[in-house]
Order: sequence, then structure tokens, then C-alpha cells
Amino acid sequence: MILSISGVVLLGTVVFIFFRKDGLKPSHACTSMLFGFYLSSTAIAPSIKAGGESLASLLGGMRF
Repeated sequence: MILSISGVVLLGTVVFIFFRKDGLKPSHACTSMLFGFYLSSTAIAPSIKAGGESLASLLGGMRF
């Protein structure tokens, strides 16, 4: 659950920065949002979630 909320916050921040700095149009933001909602209801969603969790655990295990 925490990973999902963090991912949403991160993606929201990226979209906001693109919107403010790189001239992302509102239609692009809406399209991105709708794509995410539709993608989450497909059969590939569990694979995407597992890949994200795997990447998060890999990054979490790195020591600097």
C-alpha cells in the first residue's frame, strides 16, 4: 500500500513538473491519467505491479 501511494505521489509530481516547466498540455496529462486507470484494470496489471515491487526492493537494498 505504501509503495502504491508513493508511486502515485512520485508520478503526480513528475506530471506537475512537466506541466509547469516543459509545457505539458492538459490534454496530455488527462491522457496519461486515463491510460493509467485503464492499464490498472487489464490482465497485465499484476505483472506491472510485481515489476514495480521488484524494482523497489532492488533499489531499497542498495547501499551507498
